[in-house]
Amino acid sequence: MLERTRLEGWIPLALLVFCIAGCSVQQHGSNDNKDVKIETPFGDMKVKTNNAVVVSDIGLPVYPGSTVVKQDSRNGAVDLDLSFREFHVRAKGATYRTADSPEKVKDYYRKELGRYGDVIECRGKQAAAGSPSKTSEGLSCSDNGRFSVSQTTKDPDVELKTGSKTHQHVVAIEKNSGGTQFGLVALDLPDVGKEKESD
Repeated sequence: MLERTRLEGWIPLALLVFCIAGCSVQQHGSNDNKDVKIETPFGDMKVKTNNAVVVSDIGLPVYPGSTVVKQDSRNGAVDLDLSFREFHVRAKGATYRTADSPEKVKDYYRKELGRYGDVIECRGKQAAAGSPSKTSEGLSCSDNGRFSVSQTTKDPDVELKTGSKTHQHVVAIEKNSGGTQFGLVALDLPDVGKEKESD
């Protein structure tokens, strides 16, 4: 899921800044739903792991009858929020498993994603046969990496994407023994083009 996301090279840099800067760390919540907030002179990082809250914020329904795939003993969802002055990144995601086929899951989420605009189907960094190569807002299959939804494979079998390069929803789907494993992701990313123009 999100912990294996290859967004861009700035995430490791952001984490390094947090590690070397003077910072304060606050933890809230029970053992089952812990939130962490790190504050530094350069910016803040917040992590939420409350499954119900994170999933409701993703903006996509959970596929009927599916079960959450927990990334540790308690949590199956994460909401990561990084802020460095005007630079802001937010990634929310959760992974699920169902006994239904990948085709059924894909059909269900193609319809659900449609309320956000055009939906493109990606296999790797390429658009699947018959799918547009970009959304009307300019999002392509090669934008912002790909999302792994298992511990054994590097890339999902297929991704459905909608939105723009800065605000998007992604559903990553792969065949799993006896069914399908899928990840729901919502991303808010900085507009790198605008930042370059202002330099």
